[in-house]
Amino acid sequence: MTVIWHNPRCSKSRQTLAIVQAKDPFHKVRLYLQDPPSADEIREVLAKLQMKAAQLVRRGEAAFKDGTEDELIALMAENPILIERPIVIVGNQAVIGRPPEDALDLFD
Repeated sequence: MTVIWHNPRCSKSRQTLAIVQAKDPFHKVRLYLQDPPSADEIREVLAKLQMKAAQLVRRGEAAFKDGTEDELIALMAENPILIERPIVIVGNQAVIGRPPEDALDLFD
């Protein structure tokens, strides 16, 4: 199943969602700002993205504070606005939809 961590106020997120909708009619939309992921879920997604927390965190947000890997993960769990968006997850793989076309890699 395809899951997208989506922010409807973000144009890149909306564009990525359109790609996901075209590729998987049974996808799940997670409005991660209203339904924040836990620290464990963020760790799982980071593993699927093959990234470190510092690569996923949005540094320009007011809630941002620099820290260790664990501190950044906890900060993102407490302040989901800090999570780069959108994230598309298919099985054991994930991508950040920036640019939105990157999501296509998960459906080849």
